[in-house]
Amino acid sequence: MVIGLLESQSMSAPRTGGQILVANLLRQGVDLAFCVPGESYLAVLDALYEARESLRLIVCRHEGGAAYMAEAYGKLTGRPGIAFVTRGPGASNAAIGIHTAQQDSTPLIVFVGQVGSDFRDREAFQEIDYRRMYGSIAKWVAEIDCAQRIPEYIARAFRIATQGRPGPVVLALPEDMLASMAQVDDAARVEPLAVHPAAAQIAELRETLAGSRQPLVIVGGSGWNEAACADMRRFAEANTIPVACAFRTQDLFDNSHELYAGDVGIAINPKLAARVRDADVLLVAGERLGEMTTGGYTLLSAPQPGQTLIHVHPGSEELGRVFQPALAIQATMPALAAALAEMVPIANPAWLGNARQPHRDYLAWQEPRPMPGELDLWQVVAVLRQRLPENAIVANGAGNYTVWLHRLYRHRRFRTQLAPYNGSMGYGVPAAIAAKATHPERVVVSWNGDGCFQMNGQELATAVQSKLNVVFVVIDNGMYGTIRMHQERTYPARVYGTDLVNPDFVALAKAYGAIGEAVTRTAEFAPALERALGADRPSLLWLKIDPQAITMSATIDQIRAQHAQRSQ
Repeated sequence: MVIGLLESQSMSAPRTGGQILVANLLRQGVDLAFCVPGESYLAVLDALYEARESLRLIVCRHEGGAAYMAEAYGKLTGRPGIAFVTRGPGASNAAIGIHTAQQDSTPLIVFVGQVGSDFRDREAFQEIDYRRMYGSIAKWVAEIDCAQRIPEYIARAFRIATQGRPGPVVLALPEDMLASMAQVDDAARVEPLAVHPAAAQIAELRETLAGSRQPLVIVGGSGWNEAACADMRRFAEANTIPVACAFRTQDLFDNSHELYAGDVGIAINPKLAARVRDADVLLVAGERLGEMTTGGYTLLSAPQPGQTLIHVHPGSEELGRVFQPALAIQATMPALAAALAEMVPIANPAWLGNARQPHRDYLAWQEPRPMPGELDLWQVVAVLRQRLPENAIVANGAGNYTVWLHRLYRHRRFRTQLAPYNGSMGYGVPAAIAAKATHPERVVVSWNGDGCFQMNGQELATAVQSKLNVVFVVIDNGMYGTIRMHQERTYPARVYGTDLVNPDFVALAKAYGAIGEAVTRTAEFAPALERALGADRPSLLWLKIDPQAITMSATIDQIRAQHAQRSQ
């Protein structure tokens, strides 16, 4: 039987390259993949048809959406997300998801169709040299020229995507290679290796902390799991040490915990920013200390921080890249957290009396402030915080509208936040779809700005077709808000290129087969959310806010007044 050929793990019968590829994905435990179909990999689509009972294929509307979905799957599971895109234009569209995976340190494997090997280097139809195209934004880019070597390439791709600092891999698939026949064994499942900190390093870490008066832990990056988060909590509780989360990784530590200090990212709580600067010991676990988490490289001094920096990261190349640590530890996060949880607690630490103050500052930072208009996002997020279950997944893209969510929502459980570290717009819709496909039993909410939503809003059709009941929230202020904010700060009243004329989002949702509902007042949101959560299909809530509410702290008029005052 053909299915037998697909699932074969011996050389008893020849298989097509497409069958060998899909069989090796199954061997690696792949059960979900995302694609936009293309003629360049028809042999793979045929093999996926054979495997349809074991490997679900989500068909997307745009390769950018497919790549985002695969990236979100990688975030949620720790295993590489899988995307298939066609050559040339399809590969170009997918680049946005590959860049996101690179900056977000997410395991991802993108399979790209390629022209037949007999046409190579002629600039054939849709031909691109993917090694050159993706060379700076992927951990590894390769082209499989021989079907017999597919298992080798697949196993290596899984290992590279998950080892050290996780990231994206791109494999190009020549059309004739996929259709050719070969006899070959399938590769064994790849499991990423745990890298443990040395006992002497943990001892030095403990000694450094014991001599501290105002330490702070920052957790971030990828490679965590639920056990690692639980171990980090045990370590924090045993030593009564405050913990902050890096930019867009707020789900690594319970935000309601009395030792949670808040998130270190865009629009940081000034008191937390001061605490990072004033810390005498900074233990950073998993976060690579990029621009967003360091306040544009200002919270720490480069190359030599004023704080005693203990930096732990699974990728050796990230240790000392910008900031030189007093103690550098290469370790995977579960191994580090387990070692910290077993560490002998520091008795009567000097910081004990002040350890819970950061959490009090965090709660005070969430106190509601007046917002112009009849729809108040402070109260909207408060409703989400009260109504959504602890394991609900909330996805968002990029823009000023996200600051309300990041500042006010409280993540209680691991992997309840999906947000692009690289600040990529258009992420919230496809990421939420991937989340619901991965965890159909969980509530999934997609939080979008009007500009952000329209970059991948067509994937609403994917949600409807795949019967994925995501709740999409669209916050409409009729502009690209972040850029408008910068215009007002730098070139006040010279607005150009940032206005948006938007569709009727309720009518748009209904046209796709989803439920659509407009929300214009704060009191309308809670009942609308209840109806959306109880719906039998995807729902879209269209929230029209006052354009003056461009930031949480200042209106457009206030920004202009501040500029005028500075100019005097």
